[in-house]
Amino acid sequence: MNQADVTKLISQLRIAVRPNQRNLKNPDGPEGRLLKLRKTVTALMKHERIELYYNRADEARGYAELLISNAIRHGDRHKATMELADYWLLEKQLVHKLFKVLVPRYENYNVSYTRMYKAPRDYPGMYYRQSVLELRGNPYPSLLMDQSQNRNLLHNVLLDEARKEFRRKKLADLVN
Repeated sequence: MNQADVTKLISQLRIAVRPNQRNLKNPDGPEGRLLKLRKTVTALMKHERIELYYNRADEARGYAELLISNAIRHGDRHKATMELADYWLLEKQLVHKLFKVLVPRYENYNVSYTRMYKAPRDYPGMYYRQSVLELRGNPYPSLLMDQSQNRNLLHNVLLDEARKEFRRKKLADLVN
């Protein structure tokens, strides 16, 4: 068996899943915690961008990545993948979105399918780390600032100085 065949057998997540202790307590116990994670994964697939607490976003991100990677790898004819999608997606019309919209979008990706940003915290108030979890390629505007128009970046400063020097030379040529 060559190396290409082995990689298809092993599920590979493109994010680091750290085995750290998550403080995701729920009054309903482990079942309530899983239900909250299922609602989070469902909301992520439905809206493609959600804002929530960092710990829950970090854990739900791993489950969303696993769901999408298995859907890409095995397709909608694989029984275990359909059971996984049926478990994690509470709204059943999202199973169709997973296989008809998201799988074609991500089948040629070699990076993670989700992106997570730290959101600014509210002041004053209790400190809970907020984050924004989104699917890549979503229809919403980007949350990252466009750095190409920042006047203080080195390449923009150098271009401005070169432009000024060019204009000085042109003006000197016109005067002479």
